[in-house]
Amino acid sequence: MAETNFVDYVKIFCRSGKGGAGSAHLRHEKSKPKGGPDGGDGGRGGDVILRGNSQLWTLLHLKYTKHLFAGHGGSGSSNQKSGAAGEDIIIEVPLGTVARTEETGELLFEITGDGEQKILLKGGRGGLGNTHFKSATFQTPRFAQPSPSRANPASRGGSSLN
Repeated sequence: MAETNFVDYVKIFCRSGKGGAGSAHLRHEKSKPKGGPDGGDGGRGGDVILRGNSQLWTLLHLKYTKHLFAGHGGSGSSNQKSGAAGEDIIIEVPLGTVARTEETGELLFEITGDGEQKILLKGGRGGLGNTHFKSATFQTPRFAQPSPSRANPASRGGSSLN
């Protein structure tokens, strides 16, 4: 019976969050009809993090949870307000867990200590608002940086834990 409850190898599909888009907002007030740019930056995307837990001894809790997605960052808004950061996903694993890429089998890292955290996939950064593009000669930029792609091309894909 104990052999069926012990899982020491799982494949999971993880995806980090995208960063939010910057805002291209222009300031509007009654006293200043042409107030200039005041768009905020987008929020960062969520990370996928592995955390060591000495109370766990198996990967059984991950056997039926194959897809793990971190949250996307929120878009910027007016008055130079930044967007909300994406929610991080924290995966609790037993000590001695080894993370590998699915395609190449390359060893990424090993979790050896209780509470030790390693970032499996880094989330994307947020886009810049139109306040970053203003200058003395270009005072009213009407564009902002869209949501950049994720931090690295491998920010989505399969990972194996054993």
